[in-house]
Amino acid sequence: MSVADLPKVELHLHHEGAAPPAFIKQLAHEKNVDLSKIFDDNGGYAFRDFVHFLSTYEDATSVLTGPEEFARLTTAILEESAKNGVVYTESFISPDFCGGGDLGAWCEYLAAIEEAATAVEAKHGITLRGVVTAVRHFGADKSKTTAHCAAETAGDFVTGFGMGGDEGQFTQGTFAYAFDQAKEAGLQLTTHAGEFGGPESVWDAIKDLNVERIGHGVRSIEDPELVKELVARQITLEVCPGSNVVLGLFPDFASHPIQKLRDAGVKVTVSTDDPPFFHTTMRREYEELSKAFGWDESDFRALNQTALDAAFCDADTKAKVAKRLEQA
Repeated sequence: MSVADLPKVELHLHHEGAAPPAFIKQLAHEKNVDLSKIFDDNGGYAFRDFVHFLSTYEDATSVLTGPEEFARLTTAILEESAKNGVVYTESFISPDFCGGGDLGAWCEYLAAIEEAATAVEAKHGITLRGVVTAVRHFGADKSKTTAHCAAETAGDFVTGFGMGGDEGQFTQGTFAYAFDQAKEAGLQLTTHAGEFGGPESVWDAIKDLNVERIGHGVRSIEDPELVKELVARQITLEVCPGSNVVLGLFPDFASHPIQKLRDAGVKVTVSTDDPPFFHTTMRREYEELSKAFGWDESDFRALNQTALDAAFCDADTKAKVAKRLEQA
């Protein structure tokens, strides 16, 4: 068996960012919206750098304007993930894109997403859980609204709270109130850090937000004391190697620090981030990591166990997913 064929757990997937280009093109056609500028000549998403990527991302989401479309999107995402052997995934879902932060509208969107996820799980054996996500460059006030939406809908499906967006805007501590709201509601916490913000952003996330996981976190390797802190606190990194390479953090997979972090005892996992934007899949991530570092089936099974241990879901769900991981 190829390592790419193994069942997989994914912890870092942006819901809208996983939208296939063809799906967004079809929605744009249905709504008579011209989004031609966000696609390249091959039909993929076009962007120059991280900031332009965020702009392209938001343009793409502009045609996702109702619960029915998010239900369709959820089906498309999960079917694609299932094709790549994913048996459990967590996706970042933002009330900012699902009802503009209005709680009533958010509940309608969330119900549509969960209904679609339940249907796909019955058919393809992939479980989805939602991590409600504040958008960093939207500011602190909107993050409080997002946290309120998260707290009011916390439960079996909404199990986590996090933050993505432009790391160059504001500090992690700016959003402490929102993270405290979410934690009080019983949600588990993660935030993007250590991607473009450097190791200091990871320190801030740990000290100011008290998160259990870090989205990316790969630049922690630049600070040996931070690496020790991650090990001591048993904080899990949601590593997205293909994304990091495409966005220019590292020139190729072989240069990526995931191996060094793992060797140092840091808990690392593997995810795709925004797969169609970065021309990747979970199968490709496994193949490239195997080529770069010689990782074999035992390595990937260990990574999946780390991911399952760190997953934001209850014990019964973890037991169900563990059985799926054992089936190959």
